[in-house]
Amino acid sequence: MRTSVNCDMGEGFALYTIGDDEALMKTIHLANIACGFHASDFNIMNKTVLLAKQNGVKIGAHPSLPDRQGWGRREMAIEPDELASCFIYQVGALTGFLKLHDVELNHIKPHGAVYGMTARDMNLARAAVGVAKLYGVAYMGLAGTCHQVAAKELGVPFITEFYADMEYTPDGKLLITKKHDPIPLDVIKGRVSKVLSEAKITANDGSFLPLPGGITDFCICVHSDTPGSAEIAHTVKAMVDAHNAHGPYV
Repeated sequence: MRTSVNCDMGEGFALYTIGDDEALMKTIHLANIACGFHASDFNIMNKTVLLAKQNGVKIGAHPSLPDRQGWGRREMAIEPDELASCFIYQVGALTGFLKLHDVELNHIKPHGAVYGMTARDMNLARAAVGVAKLYGVAYMGLAGTCHQVAAKELGVPFITEFYADMEYTPDGKLLITKKHDPIPLDVIKGRVSKVLSEAKITANDGSFLPLPGGITDFCICVHSDTPGSAEIAHTVKAMVDAHNAHGPYV
């Protein structure tokens, strides 16, 4: 079983910053870069792409619903064709900076509320995954959900994701919240240790769930807006590096 570490990055705006991107870039394998609708702007996108390149970090697009006020973590009614256009618009903005710095797009991972919406709605999932197919890249999402089904249906490479700093319900659903509260580092280490050693997810009632669909290789996410994210990412990366016998997953 191989594992990588990813983080949602470039989520500031103008003079405002979220997380320590410079420290985080040194502790991850993949960066999901905000594309302007929930966070970021043209200067931040440019700087974040360059920072990823300087640290040898692969870059994914992190598009969201058009909801800057709610930071992309509020659901809204949107048709599949609208969602596809919404994602194409955002990924297109990011790819301009990728071209500027001569780096490739590696994957697409939706942000916040639309991550959950596309996980449970096949039509929205097809729209989102279709954008990954358009750009010829992988799609990152939750195994055992519409994410994985749509990726298989459309022939798009799928990157399974596990969250170290978010809670899962006993039936395996991810609890997407608008704000991330502090989490003791020991709790993070326990979750990561369990999934690395036994391929099991720790639910919020203390029970354990197997990774769905016989998944063996996956990517662990740490959010830049989780308090202490740099220390968390450093700890998780050390655990992952110790676990991987043949290099990272992605």
